[in-house]
Amino acid sequence: MDNKAFQRGSRTSLQSATSDEDMVEIAGATLDFSITDDIPPLDGDIGEGYGSYNGGGVNGSVKMMDFLDEPIPGVGTYEDFNTIDWVREKSRDRDRHREIASRSKESTWALIQSVNDAFSGWMLMLLLGLSAGSLAGLIDISAHWMTDLKEGVCLSGFWFNHEHCCWTSNETTFNDRDKCPQWKSWAELFTNRSQGAFAYILNYFMYVLWALLFSFLAVSLVRGFAPYACGSGIPEIKTILSGFIIRGYLGKWTLVIKTITLVLAVSSGLSLGKEGPLVHVACCCGNILCHLFTKYRKNEAKRREVLSAAAAAGVSVAFGAPIGGVLFSLEEVSYYFPLKTLWRSFFAALVAAFTLRSINPFGNSRLVLFYVEFHSPWHLLELIPFILLGIFGGLWGAFFIWANIAWCRKRKTTKLGKYPLLEVLTVTAITAVLAFPNEYTKRSTSELISELFNDCSMLDSSKLCDYINDFNSTKGDDLPDRAANTGVHTAMWQLSLALIFKILITVVTFGMKVPSGLFIPSMAVGAIAGRLLGIGVEQLAYYHRDWVIFQGWCSPGADCITPGLYAMVGAAACLGGVTRMTVSLVVIMFELTGGLEYIVPLMAAAMTSKWVADAIGREGIYEAHIRLNGYPFLEAKEEFTHKTLAMDVMKPRRNDPPLTVLTQEGMKVEDVEAVINETTYSGFPVVVSRESQRLVGFVLKRDLIISIENARKKQDGIVSSSMIYFTEHTPPLPPHSPASLKLRNILDLSPFTVTDQTPMEIVVDIFRKLGLRQCLITHNGIPG
Repeated sequence: MDNKAFQRGSRTSLQSATSDEDMVEIAGATLDFSITDDIPPLDGDIGEGYGSYNGGGVNGSVKMMDFLDEPIPGVGTYEDFNTIDWVREKSRDRDRHREIASRSKESTWALIQSVNDAFSGWMLMLLLGLSAGSLAGLIDISAHWMTDLKEGVCLSGFWFNHEHCCWTSNETTFNDRDKCPQWKSWAELFTNRSQGAFAYILNYFMYVLWALLFSFLAVSLVRGFAPYACGSGIPEIKTILSGFIIRGYLGKWTLVIKTITLVLAVSSGLSLGKEGPLVHVACCCGNILCHLFTKYRKNEAKRREVLSAAAAAGVSVAFGAPIGGVLFSLEEVSYYFPLKTLWRSFFAALVAAFTLRSINPFGNSRLVLFYVEFHSPWHLLELIPFILLGIFGGLWGAFFIWANIAWCRKRKTTKLGKYPLLEVLTVTAITAVLAFPNEYTKRSTSELISELFNDCSMLDSSKLCDYINDFNSTKGDDLPDRAANTGVHTAMWQLSLALIFKILITVVTFGMKVPSGLFIPSMAVGAIAGRLLGIGVEQLAYYHRDWVIFQGWCSPGADCITPGLYAMVGAAACLGGVTRMTVSLVVIMFELTGGLEYIVPLMAAAMTSKWVADAIGREGIYEAHIRLNGYPFLEAKEEFTHKTLAMDVMKPRRNDPPLTVLTQEGMKVEDVEAVINETTYSGFPVVVSRESQRLVGFVLKRDLIISIENARKKQDGIVSSSMIYFTEHTPPLPPHSPASLKLRNILDLSPFTVTDQTPMEIVVDIFRKLGLRQCLITHNGIPG
C-alpha cells in the first residue's frame, strides 16, 4: 500500500510536542497550558486513577468483566486542551432521549422522571438568569462606590457613593447638586479645605493612590488565585463554544476572582469596561450550575448550549438588552445554536434582566448608567455625518486591532510579559496622572458616555449644555438650536484631548493581566467623536440656516440637530469597527435608547464601519486574539482559498513512515501498549489485518489507555501477552493461554471518511458544519 496517511485533522485539537498536526494549520504563538484545574473537569467525571497511563498494570479483582456490556469509567471523556466530538455527543443525547421516552411508558415514576428531564433545562436557565443578574447588580453597585471612593467619602455612611450620599440632603443647590455637607473630598477630610493648590494636589495624590491600590489588588488576585480571570474572556468563550476544552476557565475560582477583580479594575480608572467580562462571569455561572443536572454534566454538547444562553444573559445584564444579548450570542460567540437554545437563551436573558432591574443598582429604574431617550426626529441629510461616523468607526477599529495585537505580541515575545504587575501599575499610574486634570477622563467611562449621550434640557448644568438661551424662541419642551457659549467651547477642547487619550491608552490596556472589557472604551471613543461632530453640525446649522442643505427643515427656532444622537451613533460605529458586530449591535443600541426611529442611522453607521474595517482587515478583535493565542478555532466566516486536496495535507506524507494502524485481531496488549508509547497520535484506525487493510473503525488513544488499565485492575488474567480483539465474536482460545480483552465497545464503527481526492475546501466545510474531531482519508477503502 503506497498510500501515505491518516490525518487526525481536528479543527480543535492541540497537543504539545506532537507530530500529529491539524488538517488546517493554526497560526499563532505557543500556549502555556500549565494552569491547574479549579473545578471538576469540563469533560465529565473520570474515574480516579484512569486519567493517565504509564504503560504498566497490576492484576486486581478476580471478578470477570464483560467489557462489551459494562461501561468503563473514563471512556468517552476528553483530556484538557482537546476538542469534543460533536457527532458523538449529539448521538449520546439522542440515545438518552430514546431511553427516557421508552421508559416513561412503563411506570408513573418513569413518566415523572421524563417530565423532570424535560423541565430541567428551563430550571437551569432560571437559575442562570438569577445568578447572572445578581452578580451583575453586585458588580455595578460595588464599582460605582469604589470609583467615587477615589475622590472622597460619605460621612453619613462610608458605603454610600457620591450620588446616594447627597440624595437625602436638604442643603444641595440646583447648580451644585453634586455637593452636600455629607460628602467630603479627601482634602476636606484631612485639611478642612476644598479650594486651593494644596487641596487640589492632595485630591490628585489620593486619586492616583487609590487607583494604584485597586489595580495592585486586582493583578495580585488574578496572578495568585485564578490566572484565567484576566482579559475579556470572549475569545476563550468563543473557542470553548466551538468545542475546545479549557479546564478551570469556567471554574468556581475563576468566577469568584473575576467578580472581585472586575470591580477593582473598573474602579481603578483604567480604560476598560465590565461588559465583556460579564459574559465570562455569566458563562462561569452556567458551567457551575450544569453540575446540578446530569444531562448537562455528562454531555459536552449540551453544556455548550447552556454556555450560549449564558453569553446572552451576560450581554443582557451588561447593556440592559435581552434581545440584543440573544442576538450577540447567535452572531458573535456561538458555534452551535439550535432553535431550542434560542428560546432558552431568551428566557435566561429575560430572567437576568428582570433580576438586575429588581436590584436597581443605579437607583434610576434603568439597567445601565447611560440609558437615554431621544424625542427629536432626524433628517435624511443627517445620514451624511452618520456615515462619516461609520467611516471613523471602521478606521478606529482597524487601527485598534492592528496596534493592540502588535502590543500584545510584543508582550508575549519580550520581557514585558514577565512582569505583569509592573505593567499594570505603570499603565494605571500613567492613566490616573493624565486623567485627573481633565474632568471628562477623570470620571468613570460609563458616566462619560451617559453625559455624551445626554440631550440637553433647561435643567442641565453640564458644560456641554452651556448655550446662549433665547427664551422667546422656546417651543414647549423642545429647545431650539442655540449658539454655543464658553462652556461648550471649553468642553470641546477637553473632549478632543480626551479622545486622543482614550485612543492611545486603550491600546495598551486591553490584554493586561486584569479583567478588561472593550465595549465601553470603544463606545467612549465613538461617543466623544460623535458629540464633537454633533456640536459642529449643530452650530453650522444655527449660523448658516440659509444654506441649501438646511433650508426647509431647519428653520429659526427649530430643534434641528441632537448632538447626543450623534454620540450614540458614533459609539455604535466604533464598537462595530472593533468587534464587527452588526445586527446585535443595532438591537443593543436600540434597546438602550428605546426609540425605533433611530434604527436607520444606527444601521447606516454599523454597516459603514464594518465595510471600512473589513476592507483593511477581515478579523475582528476577538478573532485576532484567538489567532494570536493559537487557539484551535475554525472561523465560520472565513473562506478557504487554497486549491489543495485532502491527500496534500494528510499525515503521514509520501516520504514519511507508513501509517500506524491496529488490527481487529491478532495484537497483544503489549503490542498495543508499544504503539501507544511510541506514537503521539490521538487515535488509530483499526483495519481487518496487515494483509487486508480495509478500514473497520477508529479508536481513540485515551479510550485505549483507560480500557487496558481498567482491565488490568479489574479483570482476572489480563497480562501483557493477552490478545486484544475488536471483533464482535472472540475466537476460541488455546488451553492455558491468558484471558483475552474485548474492546469492541470503544471502537467507533462509523468514523467519518473522505477520499484522498476530496478538495480541502469541502473538508474544511465538513469540519465546520459537523463539528468533527477527526477525519480519515481513504484510498479505495484503505485508510491513508
